[in-house]
Amino acid sequence: MKTVSFFEPVRVQIEQVEALMRSQSNGHHSELAAALDHLLSAGGKRVRPAVTLLAGRMLGGAPERLVTLAAAIEMLHTATLVHDDLIDGALFRRGSPTLNAQWSPAATVLTGDFIFARAAKLAASTDSIEVMHLFSSTLSTIVNGEIVQLFSGRGKANRDSYYHRIYAKTASLFETAASAAAILSPVSDETVEIMRIYGREIGMAFQIVDDVLDFTGEQATVGKPLASDLRQGLVTLPALNYLEVWPEDPDMAAILAGTISEPCVARLIAAIRQSGAIQRALEEAEQFVKRGVDALSSLPDCVERQALLDLAEYFVQRQL
Repeated sequence: MKTVSFFEPVRVQIEQVEALMRSQSNGHHSELAAALDHLLSAGGKRVRPAVTLLAGRMLGGAPERLVTLAAAIEMLHTATLVHDDLIDGALFRRGSPTLNAQWSPAATVLTGDFIFARAAKLAASTDSIEVMHLFSSTLSTIVNGEIVQLFSGRGKANRDSYYHRIYAKTASLFETAASAAAILSPVSDETVEIMRIYGREIGMAFQIVDDVLDFTGEQATVGKPLASDLRQGLVTLPALNYLEVWPEDPDMAAILAGTISEPCVARLIAAIRQSGAIQRALEEAEQFVKRGVDALSSLPDCVERQALLDLAEYFVQRQL
C-alpha cells in the first residue's frame, strides 16, 4: 500500500485547506505571519484534515464547509503543538526548530493563543452550533489532559491513566475530525456515531504507534531524543507492557520514583526493545485500528471509504 494513497481523493481540498490556514494571519502582525508560515512548513502529513475531508465527501457534506472544518481541526492541532513544545522545553520538532527555540516564552504563548483563536473562528464559520460545541469541548479535553499530565501524570504506571491520557492528547481530535464531518453531512445520528467510533479508535492507535516510535526510531528522524516521555517520567504502553512482565526492574522503579538518569534510561530502552513489549504495543494498536475499520463496515463502499480504511492501516505501518 502506498502511504499517501488515501490523500488522492481529497488532494485538491487539502491544498485548499493549506491555503485557508495560511490566510489566517492576513491583516495581523508580520511576526504572526512568519510564525504561522514556519509552523505550517515544518512538516506533518495533514492526516486530521484528510479524515475530515474523506468522511465528509463519503457522507455528502458541502465541500466548502468541509474545507473550513478541516482547516479548523488542523489549526487547533498546530496550536496545541506550539504550547506542548514550550511546556516540554522542546527545541526541535520533526527536525525543525520550534517557536520557543527562537522566541521568548511570552511570544510563543501568544502565538499559540492566536492560532487557537483563528481555529475557533474557522469552526464558527461552519455555521453549525453543534460543531462549535464539539470543537470547544474537544479543546477543553485536550487542555485538561495536559493539566492532568503536568500535575499528576508523571510516575504513574497503569493502563487507565495511559488510555485517558492518549485519548485527551490525540484521539479526541481524531474523533472530532470524523464526527464533525458527519454532523455537517445529511446523515443520521447513527452515522455520526459510527464516524465518532472510527475517529476515536484510529486516534488511539495513532498515539500508541507514536509511543512505539519513541523507543524504536532514530533521533535524527524522529526529531527529538529517544524515549523522551520516559525521560520526563511518563510511562507509555511499551514501558507498561515491560513493567507488567518485569515489575521488579530497578531502573523502572527509579523512573517511577522520579530519580531519572541517562544510564537508567539507556538501560531501560535496551531492555524494552528486547522484551517483546514493543510488539505487544503494536498488536494493541492493530486492535484499535480493527475496531475503527469494523465501524465503517455498515457504510456503502466507495473511494472515500476505502481511503479511510487505507489511512487506518497506514497508522500502524508508518515510520517517522
